[in-house]
Amino acid sequence: MKFLLRLLTWWNFSTLNTAFFTWRHGEKVGEDAQGNIFYRSKDDKKRWVIFNGESEASRVSPDWHGWLHHTWDEPPTDRPMVHKAWEKPHQENLTGTALAYAPQGSIRRAAPAPRKDYEAWTPE
Repeated sequence: MKFLLRLLTWWNFSTLNTAFFTWRHGEKVGEDAQGNIFYRSKDDKKRWVIFNGESEASRVSPDWHGWLHHTWDEPPTDRPMVHKAWEKPHQENLTGTALAYAPQGSIRRAAPAPRKDYEAWTPE
């Protein structure tokens, strides 16, 4: 079943063409905390990621994003970024998902609280 899903869908796995290209020309560089695997071509002109699960660009951490876009040459496995104590860990963009932020009083909340700063107008 997984093979059939992989054959017919591109959004949950790499395509067969990408898998073949990776097998033929790819050199594994490393893996991040989410299980995404990062590759480069043998001449280091191309860099790409094979996502573990949904293909969502915001799932790539800033450490790997800089390497993918040739901002720096060394991958985070060889030269990890120094993080400040006040930095939060990377989190993917949750917009459009059930985990997206919903302010107080929003109808998207499980139990919306009544707003206290608003009073509906009623005609006399």
